[in-house]
Amino acid sequence: MQIELIQAESHEGEIKRNLDKALDYLRRCDPQTELAIFPETFLTGFSEQGHIHDRALRLDGPEVASLAAVSRERDMAIAIGMLEQLGDDVFNTTLFITPEDGVAWYYRKTHLWFSERGQVRAGDRLVCGSWRGKRIGLLICYDIEFPETARALASMECDLLVVTNGNMDPYGPVHRFAAHARAFENQLFFAMTNRCGYGAGCRFAGESAAIAPDGQLLGALGREEGVLKITLDFSRLDEARGQYRYLEDRRMILNEKIKHHANGQRWWLL
Repeated sequence: MQIELIQAESHEGEIKRNLDKALDYLRRCDPQTELAIFPETFLTGFSEQGHIHDRALRLDGPEVASLAAVSRERDMAIAIGMLEQLGDDVFNTTLFITPEDGVAWYYRKTHLWFSERGQVRAGDRLVCGSWRGKRIGLLICYDIEFPETARALASMECDLLVVTNGNMDPYGPVHRFAAHARAFENQLFFAMTNRCGYGAGCRFAGESAAIAPDGQLLGALGREEGVLKITLDFSRLDEARGQYRYLEDRRMILNEKIKHHANGQRWWLL
């Protein structure tokens, strides 16, 4: 599977400008590309105090319809982030758009960064779907700092973990380390597109990357706007899982056998 990580600058509240930019990038993708991945909330920019509902879009809105049309035109899936309006609530949402189904599935960020809390609502479920024979899961930015999220998707037989990211300075190294760890410990492909440039009072770190199931770097971008084209060889999943499989070798019973000792220490019982 050939993918493209589209590391680009977006602008808070300038939805038409962001959408036009996304459509332009998509129309310039390599004809062999099957999946294009954009950053977190690329269509809308981030929520900010006093600018939440005025930036949020609906899943059935014209902006999403435009992306679905290009997906069909180019026979290519798209992962892209936006603020989503649902009734009175706003979510930080990533869409997975396919030529066959339009919005095939979507994920609402479950772990909110401190500046989002009180502005958007946290999602309550993780999502992994099948597309053209591959199992693809979605996470957003801060989610990847929690090992449980990627491990849960791995337990759903995820082959490729797609991350839309909006990581800013000085936290760039955190997500570089997390990307390798989440891929290696779950033996899956990891593709992360981060935002670059300035916005919402932040300097975004860029450094989008694709990681193999053995934790090896397949390719990465710097801090400037650009596109990374990578071919994922899914036979590497079997290679990484050939001699041992972390999911199968786990001893989950240990999690159940915690005993509080009289002196307040915790002991693991085997």
